[in-house]
Amino acid sequence: MTTTLAAAASTGSPLWFVTRASALVAFGLLTLTFLLGLLTTGRAAATAPRFVTQALHRNATLLALVLVVVHIASTVLDGFVPVNWLTAVIPFTSGYRTLWVALGTLAFDLAILLTVTSLLRVRIGLKLWRGIHWLAYALWPLALAHYLGTGTDTSANWGLWFAIGSAVLVAGAIAARITAGVLGRPEPPAARPVRGAPVGRPPAFVPSGQSRTQEGWR
Repeated sequence: MTTTLAAAASTGSPLWFVTRASALVAFGLLTLTFLLGLLTTGRAAATAPRFVTQALHRNATLLALVLVVVHIASTVLDGFVPVNWLTAVIPFTSGYRTLWVALGTLAFDLAILLTVTSLLRVRIGLKLWRGIHWLAYALWPLALAHYLGTGTDTSANWGLWFAIGSAVLVAGAIAARITAGVLGRPEPPAARPVRGAPVGRPPAFVPSGQSRTQEGWR
């Protein structure tokens, strides 16, 4: 089957090239958004103002979602791979590489869920949004597995190295996030002085039988 797909890739229809190109760019954008999410939240250091990284993260996510829709539409319309519109939203309904296609379907469903809840963040509340947004950590691995299991270009060295390079970047970002979280923990607050205890310099030594006044010793 891999040989057949490779042959079709070299002499395929325009829709087949659209399928491949949209998949590659969408995966690259998903990797970018995942990296931005890891490196610009919490205590991880950001190299740009927060509103810039947030805008980039949001726009890259929306563009990736659009390209995923293009990828699905061109795949279905091309007809070379036996998938349909139902396969795009319901996992394990494809007769072609069922597991690997299902992983891509799950990634697409998660992308829609995360995008919709992010657009409704003010309405649903920050706590619920954060709980749902943790699913983003599952989206990228699902997309990577789908790319490796069904992608035609992974049979070429550059396509495989593209996946490996993306994985290395994500692993490095995760390590940086964990390190920033560990090293960036605030130090425990200093102990408060006991009420009534003297504050400042200790009192000067007063000889026995004498007391100190503003005029001197007496």
